Amino acid sequence: MPTRQGSFHLFRIFSIDVYLHWSWFLIAAIELSERKGQYQSPIWNLFEYLSLFLIVLTHEFGHALACRSVGGVADQVILWPLGGVAYVAPPQRPGATLWTIFAGPLVNIVLAPILWFLPLFLVLIGFGDHTYSQDLLQYLHTVFWINTTLLFFNILPIYPLDGGQILRSILWFPFGRARSLLIASILGIIGIIAFVAFILFEGANQIWYLIMGAFLLSQSYSGLKRALSLSKVANAPRRAGYHCPSCQTPPPVGNHWTCSVCKQKFDMFSTLGTCVSCGAHFSATPCFECNTLSPVSMWAPSSPPVVDI
Repeated sequence: MPTRQGSFHLFRIFSIDVYLHWSWFLIAAIELSERKGQYQSPIWNLFEYLSLFLIVLTHEFGHALACRSVGGVADQVILWPLGGVAYVAPPQRPGATLWTIFAGPLVNIVLAPILWFLPLFLVLIGFGDHTYSQDLLQYLHTVFWINTTLLFFNILPIYPLDGGQILRSILWFPFGRARSLLIASILGIIGIIAFVAFILFEGANQIWYLIMGAFLLSQSYSGLKRALSLSKVANAPRRAGYHCPSCQTPPPVGNHWTCSVCKQKFDMFSTLGTCVSCGAHFSATPCFECNTLSPVSMWAPSSPPVVDI
């Protein structure tokens, strides 16, 4: 997923930091040059791209604010050429995850009738006799299709698109967290391969679709690995006497933690937070079940009080 590397801070609103990747300007220059001549005044081409920026931004804020409404954490949005990413951590419940993901496309659904009706309204009141008004109508029409295209592409049931994540959240109810992610990831890989094959078969010069396909394929594969890891953790024996301070779930026994220093697997609780390979010490660990980060010391049972007889 995109990170803050190569991005710069734009602003902070609702306690959410918004970052923009430098390549947005490169893509903007390419898009503006390719769409030259669409309007009488080239300023409308710039407005088009700024509208794309705003649509993607509001979509990501839909995810972030929905996540917060269910008690999750969301404090960062990164915009880059392939769209935007809201870094959200909803509670590990299917309903909370479903609402967090669905709220993004919901923004586009709300915008669609507004963008469709506005140019019709302007025509009905006789607005359209001048060059600038014709450009405005063309601009509104284009923005409507930008929003609609983003909506329909995003809700394709291909993981990790919103549609694939919505499918995963729905499957979570009957199949559980690990198996639902496994199913969604496999379907995502199949869907992306079919999409790329279709683009190549058509012979269309759609380099951006191929780049997007390659990125989605890598993310679906990462989801598949994550699902296999979750399945392994779910089936592992549990360490007696320890539990998550937040959800009370006992941690698994085995090398399920990856050291951020040497990248080796180790058992967080057999060594009380120390990697056996490089000696790095970790004072806190997230829960595999609820994803809450807690000090390792808080997982251990408290010592029983000493009673004098």
